Amino acid sequence: MTSTSYPTPPSTSLPTDIQQRRIPTLLGTINVHISHNGVIDSKPTTLVFWPSLVMNGLMFYPQMAHFSPSYNCISIDAPGHGLSSPLTAHFTLEECCVVLRQILDALSIDKIIFIGNSWGGMMGGCFAAFYPNRVQATILMNCTASPVSLYQKYNYYALTGMMRVLRPMPSWMSSIAVGAFTGPTTRRTKPEVVDYIKQTIVANNERYMSIIYAIESVVPMRRDMHQLHGAVKCPVLVLAGSEDATFPVAETKKQADSIPGAQFRVLNGIAHLMSVEQPDRINEEIEQFIHSLQ
Repeated sequence: MTSTSYPTPPSTSLPTDIQQRRIPTLLGTINVHISHNGVIDSKPTTLVFWPSLVMNGLMFYPQMAHFSPSYNCISIDAPGHGLSSPLTAHFTLEECCVVLRQILDALSIDKIIFIGNSWGGMMGGCFAAFYPNRVQATILMNCTASPVSLYQKYNYYALTGMMRVLRPMPSWMSSIAVGAFTGPTTRRTKPEVVDYIKQTIVANNERYMSIIYAIESVVPMRRDMHQLHGAVKCPVLVLAGSEDATFPVAETKKQADSIPGAQFRVLNGIAHLMSVEQPDRINEEIEQFIHSLQ
C-alpha cells in the first residue's frame, strides 16, 4: 500500500516524483496526483487522466511514469474516490466537467490533452464539448455516450440497494468488479491485475456511501450524450478493448461515430481497465496519437 492507503497497480515502472494536492471544487475537495513534485513547469503539454468508477488516480501511475519526462502529468481521484472528499449526493457529468475546469484553473493550466477510462471517457467527450478552448486533444478508453437500458438500470439499482444493506462490502462484490473490469486474457495471464482490482475494491469500504452515489450518478442516472459529442472540435482517439464486458465494442464505436473526425481502434486481448492490464501497449497507443498531432 502507498501513503494514500490505496494499492498501486502492478507495473515495472511507477513514478517516484509525485506530489498530491487537494483542490476545492463544486463536488468537494479533489485529490490530484501531480508529476515533477507538483510543479507545472514549462513543458509544452499537460496530460490529465480521469479514472474509471471505483478506481482512483493511481490506476494511471504507469502512464505518468512513462510520460512525465516529456509532459506535465496529472491524475485525478475523481469525486468521491481515493483521497477526494466523500460524496453526500448524486451529481451529473456536467458538474464533473466544472470540477475539472476548477482543477485546471487552480493549477493555472490553460490547455490539456485529456485521457479518460470509462467514467473518464464519458467525461472527456463532455468536457471537450463544453470547454473546447481548454482541450488540445482527447483520448477516450472503453466508454459510452449511451444511457443505460431499462434492464441495466434495474440491475444497477438492485446492486446499489444491496450495497446499502451489506456492510462491509462482501468478497463476492469484488468478484463482480473483476468480471466487469477484466476479460479472459487478463484473468488467465495477469493474476496480479486481478489482485490489484480486488484490493482497490476492498479499500473503498472506507467511503462506502460515496461509491454508491458515484455508481448511481454515472450509470443508471446518466443521459444520452451523442448529440453533445457532435460539438467536439478537437482531435479524438477512441480505444475499445475487444474483451470489455462493461461496454461492448459496438457501443464504444457508436460513441466514436458521434464525434466528428474521431479515430477508433479496437485492441485485442484487453478488457475494461486497459491502462492497468497492458500499460506498455496503452502508453504506445497514447504516444503515437500525441505524435500524430504534431
